[in-house]
Amino acid sequence: MPQLVLIKHASPEVIAGVPPEQWRLSGQGRAACPRLADALRPYAPAAVVGSEEPKASETGELVARALDVPFHTAPGLHEHDRSNVPHLRSGEFISLMEVLFRKPNQLVLGRETAAGALKRFRNALDDVLEAHGADGKTVAVVSHGTVIALLLEQLGGRGGFDVWRAMKLPSYAVLRLPAWDVEEVRDALPDATPADRHQTR
Repeated sequence: MPQLVLIKHASPEVIAGVPPEQWRLSGQGRAACPRLADALRPYAPAAVVGSEEPKASETGELVARALDVPFHTAPGLHEHDRSNVPHLRSGEFISLMEVLFRKPNQLVLGRETAAGALKRFRNALDDVLEAHGADGKTVAVVSHGTVIALLLEQLGGRGGFDVWRAMKLPSYAVLRLPAWDVEEVRDALPDATPADRHQTR
């Protein structure tokens, strides 16, 4: 039965003054990608598709190379749009994110509501599966914590904010298709980096 593997990217290099959507992988993040690929190997993805944000596309490209499968980027898989938000103190950012998940139809942070980001992400995933998941193939998608957590909450898992806090860099969720049933959510590596420490998106 085909699966959709949703991967939260590996850890980026945090650069003050550079927007998070432009961050690239850190050395630690790049080093984690072959081990991430090993964790994903049992699912046998036919392709890896990444968000167009550098930290996600770099994660996807390195994982695909290790798995010897095609890699693509696709529009619409990017993180909740916070491109107009300055770098915040960790506690302030986490508090705003809690409100974002609790009030999905309210513009709390950035340029998108949580509901708007989820709708855009789900539509992008449908397009990815149509393009790369034909004939029952499993597809791995490298994206971002907020949109993945919003989707997992919609699909009946625990609260999205709790999922967002728990997902490390990298981590992943496995969905069984065509029902979109959540099979598991797990850290890919035992030493994965906690995700909300540096507003990592």
